[in-house]
Amino acid sequence: MQELHSLQDLGNVHLLGIGGVGVSAVARLMLARGLAVSGTDAKELPVLDDLRAAGARIAVGYAAENLGDAETVVISSIIKAGNPEYDEAVSRGLRILHRSEGLASTMEGHRVIAVAGTHGKTTTTSLIAYMLRAAGISPTFAVGANIVSLGVNAEYGQGRVFVAEADESDASFLNYRPDVTVITNIEADHLDHYGSVEAVHQAFYEFASLLPESGLLICCGDDAGSQALAVRMRRERPDLRVQTYGFADDADRRLTDPHPRGNRFACSLEWGSGEEAELEIALPGNHNLLNAAAGFAVGLDCGLEPEVATAGLGAFTGAARRFDFRGEAAGVRVYDDYAHHPTEVQAALHAARAVAGEGSVHVLFQPHLFSRTQELHAGFAAALSEADSVHVLEIYPARESPIPGVTSELVTRGLTTAGGLVGRDEAAGVLADGAKAGDVIMTIGAGDVTEQAERILGVLEERQGS
Repeated sequence: MQELHSLQDLGNVHLLGIGGVGVSAVARLMLARGLAVSGTDAKELPVLDDLRAAGARIAVGYAAENLGDAETVVISSIIKAGNPEYDEAVSRGLRILHRSEGLASTMEGHRVIAVAGTHGKTTTTSLIAYMLRAAGISPTFAVGANIVSLGVNAEYGQGRVFVAEADESDASFLNYRPDVTVITNIEADHLDHYGSVEAVHQAFYEFASLLPESGLLICCGDDAGSQALAVRMRRERPDLRVQTYGFADDADRRLTDPHPRGNRFACSLEWGSGEEAELEIALPGNHNLLNAAAGFAVGLDCGLEPEVATAGLGAFTGAARRFDFRGEAAGVRVYDDYAHHPTEVQAALHAARAVAGEGSVHVLFQPHLFSRTQELHAGFAAALSEADSVHVLEIYPARESPIPGVTSELVTRGLTTAGGLVGRDEAAGVLADGAKAGDVIMTIGAGDVTEQAERILGVLEERQGS
């Protein structure tokens, strides 16, 4: 089992890539706990001014001398040998922690609620944090996105509850020691790290196994992987409390009658011996009702009255780049979504259909990573084909080098709807020209496709003014 590091033993902490959403969250919490914090990022970012105001010493541009008197260095997965500050830390023999280990140190003394899953973990973590804050519990939280409803991606609260998004992409979620674990779903992803679907499932099993005696495991009963984990843990760990949620008839927290209500979504939620509540949220789609049901289960475990839990969940308005409404022009609504797995794409399009009503849904999609596109291109094509038109940008490489033969054409070949490949410069015009009043346009992907949303709105506004 991975060694846990006590916050008081870290000394002066220097964070590499401090402007990133995950590392900046660690920095915020360490500053709030009174640590001396410094850090570096490759470029100037708005979050750096926030960290400076909180007391951090920030440098832009990596150089060995930036480490100063650091005793511990925190890094993200993208920091490698060859980075001058990383190399300097190694040469000095400094303690080097992964971002997750740094975050784990800030959890000391808290009751930890960790949310993991292939999809939905950011929204579910945010829903839980917002619900608990609205109920007056004042949780500490760390989320892997900027959350409009919360105002920040991490905050040190006055209560004993710590809510954290647990990232499975590199198995670093095994560095946490949760008391409550939420598993939204388990599917094939990040195979560049795991190598096989079986290894992904094994990692989630090991994560669930970290729960202590009487710990609570909350699993989505509608997802085959999550449900299988619940069954296995009930068999192998009878000391745990295991609960399921979903539309399935045998779910412990059961959703029924999902339906739109104006711009909101609602359903009935049943649990226990005939207990029932009305759940209404501001986020579209059945997948978000499931995320809220997971939050409701956590709320009950934290001692909230059902009506307090549902009120908090209903007031949450969303996380950045999760079906994010970017604006409307010429009667066309434009949304942006971070979806980068076929299941996420399908969920986003189901939500778009519900919002569009009689209108059409048009998508600009950008595949993320060569390895993911190689493994999942058929699934992407099938999911995207639910839209009325789909145009696809070239692959966003992020941390990867190209793989021979792997291009966005793998996705477009499998499409059964209108569209095809489109260049970055022409994309906004193509999408805007294909839409009419009442339609919905979505930009989808984990790369810089998000920038296209504003460009599309600009073209639509020009059309509206002409």
